[in-house]
Amino acid sequence: MGAGHAHKLYRHGHSPVHALPAHCKLAAVFCFVLTVVATPRAAVWAFGLYALLIAAAAATARIPAAFLLKRLLIEVPFVAFALLMPFVAEGPQVHVIGLELSRSGLWGAWNILAKGTLGVAASVLLAATTELREVLLGLQRLKMPPLLVQIASFMIRYGDVITDEMRRMRIARLSRGFEARGVRHWGVLAKSAGALFIRSYERGERVHLAMVSRGYTGTMPVIDATTATRTQWTRAAALPLAALAVCLLGWTL
Repeated sequence: MGAGHAHKLYRHGHSPVHALPAHCKLAAVFCFVLTVVATPRAAVWAFGLYALLIAAAAATARIPAAFLLKRLLIEVPFVAFALLMPFVAEGPQVHVIGLELSRSGLWGAWNILAKGTLGVAASVLLAATTELREVLLGLQRLKMPPLLVQIASFMIRYGDVITDEMRRMRIARLSRGFEARGVRHWGVLAKSAGALFIRSYERGERVHLAMVSRGYTGTMPVIDATTATRTQWTRAAALPLAALAVCLLGWTL
């Protein structure tokens, strides 16, 4: 975690949201998502207010709406699942545009779509304002199990290495005139996958030996002990506290 690692979800900026410590933003997003999940599904207006809170946070972070909406496409598989629920769920039926749909299925689909979309939007906003290295340091600061943090760090760091290895192997196949066109070429692709696995395993062993030779004993040194002031915690808590107020109104009204 000593070196920076930019990712496609991150958008460089100097907004107040970017300036907040990572562990403050992680705690704020976690509490916001819990509050959204705890909101009764019948309080439709509450989810509209949550969306306004996300929009206000995105505006404060100077994240364009197009950037945020494009990253929300990751939830398309869950949307497809939610759209099937009114057709497969049991219970009383209602007529909608000439179709017989399950009432409980409609509420279930709405519940998944509303809460899932808000959760993904909050996560995308977190990723857009926080570098991966800072996220890992924030998890470490929040006392997450060190082994899990290290595994995540290695996955992020060497994911690009393995991807580059796959790209080089693909170029090597193309340079030899190979092009996968059917089932008969699956054998070559399987051998390439096996070679990639062996290379990745050997690289992992070499990295581990290099770390041990430099004094690695199972824990990573903390080289950036980021702390947060009371003002920063207060700013980070604005989103989940506002969401909590909406949630309480949703249960009482």
